[in-house]
Amino acid sequence: MASLTPAHNRLRILFVDDEAPLREFMKSELPRLGHEVTTCPDSKTALEVVKKSIFDAAILDMRMEHDKAGLQVLAALKQHAPDTEAVIMTGYSNTETAVEALRLGAFDYLTKPCKLSDIEALLLRIQEKRKLKNRAAALETRVQQAEGPAGMIGGSPAMVPVNQFIDRVGPTDGRVLITGETGTGKEVVARALFIKSKRADMPFVPVNCGALAQTLAESQLFGHKKGAFTGADRDHKGFFEVANGGTVFLDELGDLDKTLQVKLLRFLEAGEIQRLGESTPITVDVRVISATNKDLRQMVADGLFREDLLYRLNMFHVHLPPLRERREDVPELARHLLARHAKRPVEAVAHLLTPEAMQVIVNHAYTGNVRELSNAMDYAWIVSGGQPITPDFLPRDMVYPRPSATLPFTPPTGASAQVLAQPATTLPFPSAPAAPAPATDPNAPTKSLADVEMEYILHVYAKNGMNKQKTSDELGISLKTLYNKLHKYEEEKQRKAS
Repeated sequence: MASLTPAHNRLRILFVDDEAPLREFMKSELPRLGHEVTTCPDSKTALEVVKKSIFDAAILDMRMEHDKAGLQVLAALKQHAPDTEAVIMTGYSNTETAVEALRLGAFDYLTKPCKLSDIEALLLRIQEKRKLKNRAAALETRVQQAEGPAGMIGGSPAMVPVNQFIDRVGPTDGRVLITGETGTGKEVVARALFIKSKRADMPFVPVNCGALAQTLAESQLFGHKKGAFTGADRDHKGFFEVANGGTVFLDELGDLDKTLQVKLLRFLEAGEIQRLGESTPITVDVRVISATNKDLRQMVADGLFREDLLYRLNMFHVHLPPLRERREDVPELARHLLARHAKRPVEAVAHLLTPEAMQVIVNHAYTGNVRELSNAMDYAWIVSGGQPITPDFLPRDMVYPRPSATLPFTPPTGASAQVLAQPATTLPFPSAPAAPAPATDPNAPTKSLADVEMEYILHVYAKNGMNKQKTSDELGISLKTLYNKLHKYEEEKQRKAS
């Protein structure tokens, strides 16, 4: 009878016991439960098998040809395959032996004689543990893909002090204020400080102070008790309580409301927060890293920011240079950002950036800093369809900068100069959709209506700086519809490239 257990839930099991009838029983019953099984009659055979194969689970008899032979196999198993979950079986109810097995890394133990249902229950627990580990690994992968590299990229002279600061201050619990223009990568620095800290295994909770809803901001930060206000139908933990033991990153600090500034100051002074609707404060252990693109000292002078709060948050200060002051880092940044949007290793996509395109990328003004470069790489990846990226596949404003650009533009020479000398209408997405020229070849395929629509969507998307909300508003479609169309286009592009 074929097993109904899905393949991803099946376990490869090693069963070691010196009783031949029991081994034969397991060879028939474990596959019936949907698992693969390898049996061994003694510890010597098992030790040889363990060196050659990897198992999800192992069921080991404690006492075979000599006392504690099962523990010998367990120790070897954990050395060769630490992720294998081992269950010890013993015919003697010996607490000391069971404790020793657990110390060596056994998942659990059973006392013989045991029922098949007991073994099945243990295997179900092992399956659940494996599922949780796989989900955690998948989630970590998705987070890394979404966030990009955790550390700083680039070793230009302007970034040397920043990298030294991260190495020196990261391992401490000191509060840090990060300043710099919009898009310079302040959250990347905050995460790098977090990863260097002793709190790296605890939560990192980013909070955009400018996005906090005015009526719910205190609840979002510090939490509330059920019934504290209309709509509070259950207890709620705020960001600071969620981050207990870890780090809170307060981005756009200059947008924090004056009332909340007082409550934040209380936390920094006493290490306590108070939920809305509760009279008893809660002690939390949180490191605070904050960031702003505003002049907080000027805000203090204007009465918009508390001076005592600024002193509390500004224990350590680091300023991020704009991208135009670290041009040596642009090529490496471009390659990493392209890989991030492509969801592929850097080595797999770095060669796609042609020298002509790279020269345009390096010479750009970058008033939007790293965020602008990231948007440009996202655009280039979408419109290139996996082909080598030439200046044709870069955003129009990057290839033909506006006169107001803060830095002079040096056009590429050679082959790329010929590309840039072509009329603007030869770029993939002109400023206005033009009627297609009649094909000279009567048998040439014509573009479908869907292709024309997608070209126009990508044109508007690029014009709006890859801002999906602005694009959907201009096109008169919902944000969900835009997401679906872009996702479908990306899937079709990858299908054609493979």
